[in-house]
Amino acid sequence: MKRKLQDFERIFNGEFFTDSLHTSIYATDASVYRKIPLAVAYPKNDEAIKQLIDFASKNKTSLIPRTSGTSLAGQCVGDGIVVDVSKHFTKILSVDVEKRTVTLQPGVIRDELNAHLKPFGLFFGPNTSTSNRCMIGGMVGNNSSGTTSIQYGVTRDKVLKLKTVLSDGSEAVFESLPKEAFLNKTELNSLEGKICKTLYNELISKDTQKEIWKEFPKPEIHRRNTGYAVDSLLNTSVFGDFNEEINICNLLCGSEGTLAFTTEITLQLDLLPPKYTAMVATHYKNLEDCLNDVVVAMQYNLHTCEMMDNVILDCTKKNKTYEPYRFFVEGNPKAILLLELKSTSEEDLEKQIDSLVGALNISNYSYHNPVLRGEEIDMALELRKAGLGLLGNMVGDRKAVACIEDTAVALEDLPAYINEFSALMKNYNQQAVYYAHAGAGELHLRPILNLKEMEGVEYFRNITTDVAKLCKKYKGSFSGEHGDGIVRAEFIPFMIGEKNYGLLKRIKSAFDPQNIFNPGKIVDAYKMDESLRYEIDRKEPDIETLLDFSDSEGILRLAEKCNGSGDCRKTENASGAMCPSYHATKNEKDTTRARANALREVLTNNGTANKFNSEELKEVFDLCISCKACASECPSNVDISTAKAEFLYQYNKTNGISFSNKLFGKSTKLNKMASRFPRLSNWFFSNDFTSKIIKNIGGIHKNRFLPKVSIKSFSNVIQSNKNQIITAYSVEKKIYKNVLLFVDELSNYLDAEIALDSFLLLTGLGYKVTVVDTLDSGRALISKGFLEEAKKEVDKNIFYLMDRVSETTPLVGIEPSAILSFRDEYLRLADDKTAAENISKSTFLIEEFLATEIQTGNIFSAQFTSEEKHIKIHSHCHQKSLSNQKVTFDILNLPENYKPTIIPSGCCGMAGSFGYEKEHYDISMKIGELKLFPSVRKSSNETIISANGTSCRHQIFDGTGRKALHPVTILKNALKS
Repeated sequence: MKRKLQDFERIFNGEFFTDSLHTSIYATDASVYRKIPLAVAYPKNDEAIKQLIDFASKNKTSLIPRTSGTSLAGQCVGDGIVVDVSKHFTKILSVDVEKRTVTLQPGVIRDELNAHLKPFGLFFGPNTSTSNRCMIGGMVGNNSSGTTSIQYGVTRDKVLKLKTVLSDGSEAVFESLPKEAFLNKTELNSLEGKICKTLYNELISKDTQKEIWKEFPKPEIHRRNTGYAVDSLLNTSVFGDFNEEINICNLLCGSEGTLAFTTEITLQLDLLPPKYTAMVATHYKNLEDCLNDVVVAMQYNLHTCEMMDNVILDCTKKNKTYEPYRFFVEGNPKAILLLELKSTSEEDLEKQIDSLVGALNISNYSYHNPVLRGEEIDMALELRKAGLGLLGNMVGDRKAVACIEDTAVALEDLPAYINEFSALMKNYNQQAVYYAHAGAGELHLRPILNLKEMEGVEYFRNITTDVAKLCKKYKGSFSGEHGDGIVRAEFIPFMIGEKNYGLLKRIKSAFDPQNIFNPGKIVDAYKMDESLRYEIDRKEPDIETLLDFSDSEGILRLAEKCNGSGDCRKTENASGAMCPSYHATKNEKDTTRARANALREVLTNNGTANKFNSEELKEVFDLCISCKACASECPSNVDISTAKAEFLYQYNKTNGISFSNKLFGKSTKLNKMASRFPRLSNWFFSNDFTSKIIKNIGGIHKNRFLPKVSIKSFSNVIQSNKNQIITAYSVEKKIYKNVLLFVDELSNYLDAEIALDSFLLLTGLGYKVTVVDTLDSGRALISKGFLEEAKKEVDKNIFYLMDRVSETTPLVGIEPSAILSFRDEYLRLADDKTAAENISKSTFLIEEFLATEIQTGNIFSAQFTSEEKHIKIHSHCHQKSLSNQKVTFDILNLPENYKPTIIPSGCCGMAGSFGYEKEHYDISMKIGELKLFPSVRKSSNETIISANGTSCRHQIFDGTGRKALHPVTILKNALKS
C-alpha cells in the first residue's frame, strides 16, 4: 500500500500526506477517539475528490470527509484517508437576494458566511458554539442546530440543494422534486437512479412507514439525528397525500458523510434578526426550578433559551478571558437561563421584557432576573458558548466526557427526563454537567470520567447505555445536534428498532456499496469504548522538565487539556490573535490543536531517552511564533508557547543549537557589546556589504533591516544627565508614588529614547522614579530554549527585586514581552516561587500603570496638550494575552482632542526573531498583510501609528515604510511643558 500511496501522491490534484506528523494530528477530532489514518488529503477541486474515490474503490480503503474537525462524536476519525476540504473548498459561489439563497462550497465558515451576507440583509440561522470556525459542510453532515434553532430551525430546514460526488465517481445533484420527476429518476440507469429506486421501494411500504413512526423520536422534537432521517421523507407527495415535494437533501443532512461526498451546498436564508435586543438572565437555586421555568419562558417569542449550570460557571472563575464576562452573575446560582428577546421597536421590546419577567415572577422559581443589553448580551452568550472548551480545562485525568451530551426530548418531558437522569447519575456517584439548549429540549449532559482507567471506560459504556434506555423511554432523540459518530452509532438499533436499522443498512448499501464513505458511522458501527485517545491503564511516562508545569500536573497533561474544540482554527476574520501561522497557511499542522496533539502523541509514544527528540515536534513547533494567544484565547488555556520553550530546551540538549539561534537567543550580550561603539556598529548593520555578510552568517532574510543600537544607551544617558532631567521635569506637587522603572535589555540598548521618554513622562507626572537598568529579562533566552541561562537571570532578578517591589512601589516596564515575563515564565522558572508570585502581583506594563493612575484621578487630561491628533494602535501579542489593549487606548485617549482607535490586528508577524529568520520571512510578511499592513497603509500621513513592541515597530516599518511610535513617546510628547 505504501508504494500505491506514493504513486497516487504524484498524480493527485492537491496536497497528500502519509507522514507520521500529519496522520497523528488527524487521528483525533473533538471527541475521545483516536484512529491513525492511512493518509491525509487536501483536494483542490471536484476532480481531486473523484481521484480519491477511485483510489479508495480500487484499493479497498475509505474516505473520511472533514472540514474544521470539531465534531464531538468521532465523525472525523477513521483509519482510511482523511479528506480535508477546509483549505481549498472555501468559496461563496453566488447569492440570490430575491430568493434569499446562497450557494457555496463546504469549507465556508459559518460566521464568515454571515459577514458576507449581512450587506444583503440576510443570514444563515443555525448557529453553533463553534460558529467562528465550524464550516457549512460539517453543519450539513451533523445537521447542526445551535442557540438559534427555537427561532430559525436546524440546518436540515435550510438545505435546498446539494451537489455531490457518489461512490462510483459520478456526480449527482439532489434538490426538491415533485412526485413525477422523482419517479422518473428511479428509472435512470445510474447509481443516482438506483438510489432513488431503493428509497422508493423501501419507503412506499405502509408497514415500513408505521415502523418508522412507531420507533423514531417524537416528530415535535426538532433536533433529531439518530440514524438517517428517513422519517423526513415520508410527509411528501411521493409517499402520501401531501403537497410537499421530496428532497433527498433531508436524508443526506445529518448523514455524516457516509452516503455521498458533497462539493456544493445551496441554503435557504433568513432576513436579519430584529434590531432591538434584550436578554433576561434568570438565576436559580436548583436545577429543578430552572427546568420548570423553561416551559414558562418558552411561551414567549424567545430567540434564545440557553442554560448553564454551576459547573460551567465555576470554570469561568479562573479563566483569564471569561472571568470578566461573569459581571451579571449574582451569588452562586446552580443554574442560569439566558432568555433573549428581539423586536423591531424599543417600545415592543420593553413590553416583551415586562411580560416575560412578569411571568417569571409569578412562577417564582428564580431569585434574580437581570436584564442585559448591547455588549452585555454578547458577553453572556460567549460565557455559555465557551462551556465546551472550559470543561476541557479541568486539571488532571478526570474530564467532562461527551457521550450522552446530545439527547433531546420533547419540551414538556424535559423536567421529568432530567429528574430521572440526575437520579441515574447519583447511582454512578456522578456530578454531571448541565448546559446549552434548554428551549429546544436539549441539555448537554456530561459525566466526569477518567478514560485512562478501565473503571472509567466501564462507566463510559454503562452510563451511555442507561441514558440511551432513558432517552428511549421518553421517545427522545439520542443524537440531537452532535451526530451519532462513533460514540452513539452503536445504539442506533436499540433507539429505532432492528427493522428500521436494517432499512438504514440497505440505504447505505444503495448509496455506497463498497462502504468507502466514512465507515463505522451510523451503520456497522465501531465499538463506542474502543479506539480511545488513551491506552487504558497504561503507565504514565516519566517526563522531567525545567519549566514548572505543575499547574497542569505536567507538560503531558498540558497537551492533554486540548479537547479538539478548534478555537485555534478561527481565521484572521474572527476576533483575537490565535493562531497567527494558521491564519497565514490554513494548514491544520499550524494550529494550537495540532501542536498539542503532536506533543501528546510524541511524549506518550516516543521510546527514546529524550522524549522531546522528535523531528515531528520540531516541524509542528517551527511556525509557532510564541505569541501566547493560546494561553488566553484557548478556553482550555493550552499554553503552547511555553511548551515550545521547553521543547527547544530539551531538543537542543540532544541535537545542539544552531548559530542563528545562539545569535538571537544571546542577543543581549551582542547588543551590549555593539552599544560600546554605536556609530561603528550601526555602520556595519546598515552598510550594504557588511550587513549582507551579517545576514548570511545570522540566517537573516536579505530584505530585513537590521536594528540599530542607540547612539547612547539609556544607562549612559541617565547616569550623565539624571539630576538635570529630574530638575527639568519634576513638578511642584505631591509625589503620588514611588515607581521602579524596569528598563529591559531592548529598551536600554536599542530603544534608549523610548526608555528616556518613559522616565521623563513618569517624572513629569509627579512620580518618583527609580531606574532598574542592569537586569536582563531573559526574554530572548526563553524564546530560543536557553532555559538554564534564563533561569539564572530569573533567579538573579527575583533576588534583586524581592525587597524592592511592593504594592506601594510597583515594577513598571516598557517592552511588553520583557516585563510581562514576570507574570508568566518567571513563575515557572524561579526557585523562590513565593517571591516570584509576590513580585508578579505588583508588576505592570507602563500602559497598565498609567491607565490605573488615570482611573484613580492622579493623572488628568489638563496635564496634556489640547492639540488634535489621530492615532491608530497596534498592541503587542503578549499584551493582548497577558494584559489587555484597552489600557493603551485609555492613556492615548486622555488628551482631550486625541482620537485613538485600535487596529483589529492579530500578531504583526515579526514575533521577536521569527520574522528576521530567512526561512520564516515569507510567513512573517503574510501574517502582517492579513490585517496590520493594510490598516497602516490606509491611514493618512498625519495619523500617528502606535506600537509598543520593538518587533512590532520594526515589522511595521519593513512592511509599510511607516515609523510607529511607542504610546509612551506619544503621551510624553503631549505632556505640557
